[in-house]
Parts: sequence; C-alpha cells; structure tokens
Amino acid sequence: MITRTPHPKALATGLEIGLPRVITYLRISVTDRCNLRCGYCMPEDQSFLARRDLLTFEEIVNVARVLVEKGVTKIRLTGGEPLVRRDLPMLVGMLKALPESPQVVMTTNATLLKLHAKSLHDAGLDRLNISLDTLRPATFEKLSRRQGLEESLAGVEAALEAGFAKTKINTVVMGGVNDDEIPSLLAYAADRQIEQRFIEFMPLASNQYGLQAQRVPLEEIRRRVESVGELDAVSGGSGPAKMFQLRSTGQRLGIISAISQPFCDSCNRVRLTATGVLRSCLFEGGEVPLRDAMRGHNPEPVIGNALEFVRRVKPDVHSGFGHVQMNQVGG
Repeated sequence: MITRTPHPKALATGLEIGLPRVITYLRISVTDRCNLRCGYCMPEDQSFLARRDLLTFEEIVNVARVLVEKGVTKIRLTGGEPLVRRDLPMLVGMLKALPESPQVVMTTNATLLKLHAKSLHDAGLDRLNISLDTLRPATFEKLSRRQGLEESLAGVEAALEAGFAKTKINTVVMGGVNDDEIPSLLAYAADRQIEQRFIEFMPLASNQYGLQAQRVPLEEIRRRVESVGELDAVSGGSGPAKMFQLRSTGQRLGIISAISQPFCDSCNRVRLTATGVLRSCLFEGGEVPLRDAMRGHNPEPVIGNALEFVRRVKPDVHSGFGHVQMNQVGG
C-alpha cells in the first residue's frame, strides 16, 4: 500500500498527495439526463443541467485526446443515460478517430438501444455494458419509477443483432428487491451468451446513503449463484470484477464488490463529468473543473495538470459513502 503524506496543495481539502497512479481508463459522462429515475442513481425530484452547461463533443474529445496521449487506452461513455444525448454515434466516431485509437465502450439502460445499436456499431463502438436489474415488469417500474422493461429487453436483442460481441449485463443486487432474481438473470444471460455481472449496492447521496435498499455482500451474492451450480474462480478481465465460472455449464460471471472488498489501491480510472469536472474517484478524492479552461485558450496544459493532480490523490481505500448523485458523475 502506498504511504501518503500531506501536500500543501491538498491541506485545504484534506486530500493527501501520493505517488502518481497509472491511469489507463477514462469514464466520460455525456449527460446527467436519463429517461429512467432509478432510486440508487438519482432522487425522484431530480432537476437537470441546461444544455449550455454540458461539454460539447469537441470539448470532450479535446480532454480525451490529452489523456489518451498520457496513457489512457479505454474510454467508457456513461450518463445519466448516454443515448438521450443527441448524435452520440458522432462522438463515438470522433473518439475512435484519435491517433491512438482507444477502445470506446458504453454503459446504457438499453431502452433506446433498438433505435441506435446499428449506428453505434457502424461508428466503431467496441462493446456495450447493459444495466438490467430485473426481469419483472413490476420490479422494473418500482426501481426506475418508469415503465420500460420491454424496451430494455428489445435493446439487448438489438445489440446482438447489430453484431456487438462481449456484451455484459450489469445488475445492482438489492436485498428485498431483486436479490431473488439472481438465478433467472443468470439463465437470461446464458441463453444469449452474455456475461452477467452482479454489483454490490453502493451507498451514495442519490440513494440516501443506502437507506433505499439492503446491500447484499459478495459472499451472499456468491451463495445465491451457487444455488444454480458449483462455481470455480477463474482469471481474466482487467476490471474490478471477481470472475467465476459455473462448473456445470461453463457460463462466466463476475461479482463487483466495491464495498465488501474495495479495489481502490489498484484503480486505474478517472471520471469526466458532463460539466467538465475531472474526478479521481466515484466516492471521494480530488476533482478539477475544466470547462472554463476548455472554453479559453490553450487548454491542453490545464488538462495535463488536472490529470497529474487527480492521479496523485486517488484514495487507497474509499470511505464507503459517496457524497454525489451517480447520474451526475457517470456511475
């Protein structure tokens, strides 16, 4: 574990400057808007940013260009729901056209994917993660405060038809809400040769720090999976998921346990919010606003300095409580 010592620049915020973390992964929130209102992501009475407050595609690409030059190889587009941002395939193409040709992937709730899967694939999007927390219409409506399960499932099929490979389904496991659906979600993913990932519920300001659902920890999620069949731990993947394989069928799945077993000391990602704030961590850590610099002259040095700062203040272990709304920082 890195030993950190206070740095004069960090004293005002309580941050500690450590050795520079190697950053290879940039998550970009292209909007805070969403066509759903999932309770763990945003409050019910959410208000959204004005369009003028969002980074333009050109500004997003300018930030990405500098970070790619400094070692970022993977870019994930998030929201809110990224597909409510008009002309998103254009942004995908602009990012893929960067000289270093980074991998560009996207996380989506899939409700609009039937309309856009082919154009995203044609633009060069490399892969999709689809957020799907339930297969029951009533539970979907309770979680998202909207209808839309039928559209989401149609989006999954559209992704397959468009030619996307290595798609993943992300499910936030919530006690008393959808934890009993683990076997059915596994079967749904297996039927489509999609990798299923179960994610621990994370306490954030947007869900009243965990009051809206009971967290189901890693070992309990694993026990529920093992009710389907025996598991073997397997290697593979470069992300935070602990990977397993059902012995009987060979189906691969992942469990992401950011609360039970934080992976902060190996985290290689930073986040760019829709308003142009570069963040070191979803939960906590340093951040640098870039929007004004992007709209001034010669923003490249400012972006480079911002990366240098946030990669030195990434926490070794997060506090377990994120004082943010997930839709505003990109999940």
